[in-house]
Amino acid sequence: MPAASSAPTPHSQRNKTILLAVIFILIAAAGLFYVKWWPYYHKAIKAAADHSIGSSILGENGSPAPSWAAAWDYAVVYYKAVWKAAVFGILLGSLVQVMLPAQWLLKVLGKTSFGSTLAGGAASLPGMMCSCCAAPIAVGLRKKQASVGASLAFWMGNPTLNPAALIFMGFVLSWKFVALRIVFGVLLVFGVSYWANRFSPEAKLPKDIQPEPEGTLTTAHTAPEQPLMLRWLKTIGSMALTLVPAYFIFVLLLGAARVWLFPTVGIEGGNQLLMIIGFALAGMLFVIPTAAEIPITQSFMALGLGGGPAAALMFTLPAVSLPSLMMISRAFPKKVLLFVAGSVVVLGVLCGLAGMLIL
Repeated sequence: MPAASSAPTPHSQRNKTILLAVIFILIAAAGLFYVKWWPYYHKAIKAAADHSIGSSILGENGSPAPSWAAAWDYAVVYYKAVWKAAVFGILLGSLVQVMLPAQWLLKVLGKTSFGSTLAGGAASLPGMMCSCCAAPIAVGLRKKQASVGASLAFWMGNPTLNPAALIFMGFVLSWKFVALRIVFGVLLVFGVSYWANRFSPEAKLPKDIQPEPEGTLTTAHTAPEQPLMLRWLKTIGSMALTLVPAYFIFVLLLGAARVWLFPTVGIEGGNQLLMIIGFALAGMLFVIPTAAEIPITQSFMALGLGGGPAAALMFTLPAVSLPSLMMISRAFPKKVLLFVAGSVVVLGVLCGLAGMLIL
């Protein structure tokens, strides 16, 4: 009698896929509860009681002169605030690639339609990560062939439409700021992400980060799929090597340059278009932890900054940053990244102009 085949059956493959998806969801929920949901619950109570969530990460007396010490000091404060979320972001970005079913992701997030963009943005809402911490997950989605629009919507939706940050903002700044953030955030997350597909309707990943073919049933003519743990270790190692160095270097550079990006001299009563443009551009480039735009904006307004530049800063600071753009640069076409960066600045200026009228 012929030997019984040890190849997995379609039924067993389907059960394995479902099990891995459930495990991924449990890991994501547990991690987000520890890193985001529970801490933010307490921070919301503080915001409601004190109308503050802490001091500005830039310093209350203005940014120091550019120096190695200034760069290092900012990096230390920044990484103390984000390291847990950053590690978790890399963990989720790697698990997306080895645990989630590719066919399901392609069906939901793989199209250039508005529906896929909407799904990507909606999936970002529970994450509440900063743009750098969400970047590894966006890269993981692209490696699983999620569309440009859906991946961008997930990436920018995390910091821009962060429900916790909106609650903090309402208690600390005002609910007018919240309204501006929601209106322009929706335009960015769903509108700009959707139109980014037009810059790359058939965007393909570079060969050096192409995903491995999906595992198939093992036969005499196909090599068996590598063990899950081995694939995960390779994936997380690759992500750490390609994402972390650029992240670290650009945080240092921006920490040193922050006195040029955010000057405190001459901002008293400043509510002009040129200042709005300057703060919109600086906010797009600079890197901050989640919700740090709130105390930064609050401290600048205490020094006399007008509502227009404050609104521009409030919108652009969390949306993207130079380090986060560099982290995802290999997974998205350069035209798309330039379009996104330019759109953040333009929407930031429009948000600032609206802020001049209502704040």
